[in-house]
This record gives sequence, structure tokens and C-alpha cells, in this order.
Amino acid sequence: MSSEHDAVPQNNTGRGVRFWLVIIACLAVELLSALDLTSISTALPTIVHDLKGGDFILVASASPVASTIVLPLVGGLVSVFGRRPILLCFIAAVALGSAICGAARNLPMLIAGRAIQGLGGGGCTSVTDIIIADLVPLSERGKFQGIVATVWALACAVGPPVGGALASSGAWRWLFFLNLPICAISALLVLLFLKVYTPKATLQGILQMDWIGLPIIMVGTLSVILALTWGGLRFPWLSVQVLVPLILGLITIACFFVIEALWIKAPTVPRFLFSSRTTLSGYLGVFFHGIVSMAVIFYLPVYFQAAKMASSVHSGIDMFGLSFTIPLFAIGSGVSTEVLGRYRPQNYIGWILTTVGFGVLSLLDEGSSAGAYIGFQILLGAGLGIVWISTQFPILAPLPYSNNAHALAFFVFVRSFAQTWGSVIGGAILQKKLQHTLPAHFLSTLPHHTQFTYSLVPLISKLPEALQDEVRLGFSQSLQVVWWVMCGISGVGLLSCFLMDEIPLRTDMDETWGLQGVEQDDSSVTENN
Repeated sequence: MSSEHDAVPQNNTGRGVRFWLVIIACLAVELLSALDLTSISTALPTIVHDLKGGDFILVASASPVASTIVLPLVGGLVSVFGRRPILLCFIAAVALGSAICGAARNLPMLIAGRAIQGLGGGGCTSVTDIIIADLVPLSERGKFQGIVATVWALACAVGPPVGGALASSGAWRWLFFLNLPICAISALLVLLFLKVYTPKATLQGILQMDWIGLPIIMVGTLSVILALTWGGLRFPWLSVQVLVPLILGLITIACFFVIEALWIKAPTVPRFLFSSRTTLSGYLGVFFHGIVSMAVIFYLPVYFQAAKMASSVHSGIDMFGLSFTIPLFAIGSGVSTEVLGRYRPQNYIGWILTTVGFGVLSLLDEGSSAGAYIGFQILLGAGLGIVWISTQFPILAPLPYSNNAHALAFFVFVRSFAQTWGSVIGGAILQKKLQHTLPAHFLSTLPHHTQFTYSLVPLISKLPEALQDEVRLGFSQSLQVVWWVMCGISGVGLLSCFLMDEIPLRTDMDETWGLQGVEQDDSSVTENN
């Protein structure tokens, strides 16, 4: 693990062409991950239906689950093997997963491909965050996070309509095949321009990684996610098959944090998580934001397609209120943090807007006007965008140096883990509520103990008018419960801000991993790792 206490401050001199070429390479990789996340939501009902599957929650959660499991490794991997080789490996994983998804002949094959995609996409996001932190001091990072947000804005605007259009035309496989040229371009940019220091991996460096804590957190995470996926569908929530893995998984995760705090010399979790309430508040904010943001990304298209009878393409367009607002306010949050040198107000404002946004979203029903669902999205998107950027500052501000690979890798891990909870919790609530709101005679025609929500959506337009109206009402009422729960979680996110202190943003950096470090010998890195 890098020791920022021993790191050498890097002077923030002018930034030349080489610096910006590296940033462009990172942005290309970010675009790859963003398109994968944003384009799948509107196409998922059609994809699950075409493959004659029912486990839509597994499809939705396979990618973030895989990301969550691999992300604890990232901080150690980039320290031992360097940034560029690990990033290229993750890009290759995205390409492989995309190819498998595009060629999928059944739902298990699609889930496997999504898992490989998630492994690569999560790793790409984590490594690019670390690279940007290597090159930009925390006090100036707001504008660069704004640039990254602009890339996500492009993905949020283009992804859902493209995904919907390809799905509605029967060409959803190209949603995955189109990732392949983007992967090739991203890999080429990384090879040409990301010429930062790459250490020679040694057995000693590999052995110094957290090989005790890493398996523990991976097993605990997988156990919890399996329990959440099975609960209420394959098995009752109070069954042994759900309670045992859920309880054991939570205990395992708790043991992981205890072991990291007390015994591990080079922990995966940054020490400041246990000693700084400001860092803790930032990680809590990331966790709650991951839950609520993933829930709205996956289940707002369900509202448009099931309750409003919108096509896959039109549901993507209907989400423009959210797609454009989130990145816009994320940019504003990053720039304001840099200008004002403060991050607490943004966190408070962001969570207030998010809480209110989910509250008003719960007012939507099958008859709501375009003005209502667009206006409510804008309010919610403003809050989600602000929190998206502002949580990283309280995490890193207390650290001795801002370019802490393990802190940033754990940041992405927490976000990915939370996104898994968001998709699973939202889906479980929706499924359970639909069992009470849909007509009993219609429910009797659906397969039992399967996740029928997504497979049902494309069939609604073919139902008799009277039954169609009842099903639309059932979906709108069920989704209202999802938004109520997310409103409550957002309120808890707001409470986490009370742990946060306003700490001056650091201007010093670690020169080991900067562009100036390319010519360094391995001894300097060995001393800092």
C-alpha cells in the first residue's frame, strides 16, 4: 500500500500537451464504462423477453456484482504492476464481455457476459480515477471531475435512446458489439499516451497485497448479493436459503473491517476510514448515493414503458430530464468546490434535493403529464448530480496526500457495491408489490418464483384494454413504493453529512506516479509502497 506520509510533494507546474493526451485517454475509457451502464436500462425488458428469461434482476446486477468483487484488488494491482498494464487488462475484459453478450443465445450466457463486462468496466473506472488523482491535486480536481461529468452527460444522452432504438428494432446485440471498436480506440489511446511510470512487478510486492482481507470481502459481498437476489423470488425472505447467506455475508463483511482496522499492515481500506469521521461520512454518502442512483436508472424506464406505454426508444428520450441534469449539476458541483474551496454545502444541498426529488417522483402515476415527470426528474437529477461529485472531497481531504490509490479504489468499490443493492432492492420491492397490485386472475397466468417484472413489460400493449389499464395502474403504484424507499435512504444520506468537517483541500501531490516519474528507477516506488 502506498504511504502518502512518505511521498514526495510534486510541484504543480504547467500542463503540456502530454498531460492533456493522458486525460483524453482516460476520458475515452470513462466513455466506454458510461455507455455500458446507461444504454442497457431501456433495452433490458426487450433483451430478457427475446432470450425467454425471467431473471431480470440477475441481468441488472451481474455487472455491478462483478465490479464489486474485483474492485478491492485494484489499489494493490496498480501499485504492484502499474497503472497502464492493469487498465489495458480491464479494457480487454470489457471487450470480451461485450462479445459474449452480443453473441448470447440464452440468459445464463448474457449474465456471464455482463459479469465480465462489469469486471472490466468497474476496473476501468477505478484506474482512471486513480490516474487523474495522480496528475491533479485535490484543490484543482473539481474542473476535471466536471470534464468527466461531461463525458457521462454524452453517455446519458446517447445511451438510453440508442439502447431503446436497437432493442425496438430487434438489433439489441449491436448494443454490445458497438463496444468493441470503442474498446479498440480506448486501448490505442492508452498505449500511445499513458506513458506513466510502470514498476517491475516483484514477488515481494505481490505478497505485500492484502491477501487476507481481499478474499474475506469478496466472499462476504457475493454471499449478501446472492441472498438479496434470491429473496422473495426463488425462496421466501425468511427462508433458510436467504437468511443464512445474508447473515453470514454481513458478518463476514463486518469481520473484514475489524481485521483491516486491527491487524492488516497494508489494508485495502484506508486507515482514515476508522480515524476520520469526515472520510467516513464521504464513504457513507457514496454508498447511499450508489443505491438510489442505480434504482432510478434501472426502474424509471420501467415506469415509462409499463405505466406510460412508451416504446424503448421513447423511454430513453423521456429520461432526458434526468440524463442531462445529473451531469450538468455534477459539473457545477465540481467547479464550485474548486472556486470556493468548500465541499460541505454541496453535500447538504445535494442530499436535500435528492430526498425531495424522490418524494415528488412518488407522485407520478399512469396519467401524469410530461411536464410533471420531466420537472420531477430535473429536481432529482440536480441532487444526484451534486452528490455524485461532492462525496469524493470529504473522503480525500483528510488524507496526507490526495493520490491515494487504495482510497480511490475503495471509493469505487463502495459505489459499485451500493449500486448492486440499488438494482436488487428496487427490483425486489417492485416484484413484491406487483404481486399485490396486479389482478389476481392475471397473476395466476404468470410463472411462480420467477422475476416476471421485466419479461412482462413488452406484453402489456398486447393485453385487452381493461386488463391493460389495471396492469398499468399496478406498475405505477408499485413503483411509487420504490421511490418512497429511495426517499428514505436519501434522508439517511443527508444525515451522514452531519459527520463531515470542512477540511482545507490539499495542493500537494506524490510525484512517484505522475508523468515526471516515467524515468524513475524502481527504488523510489519500493520505498513508497
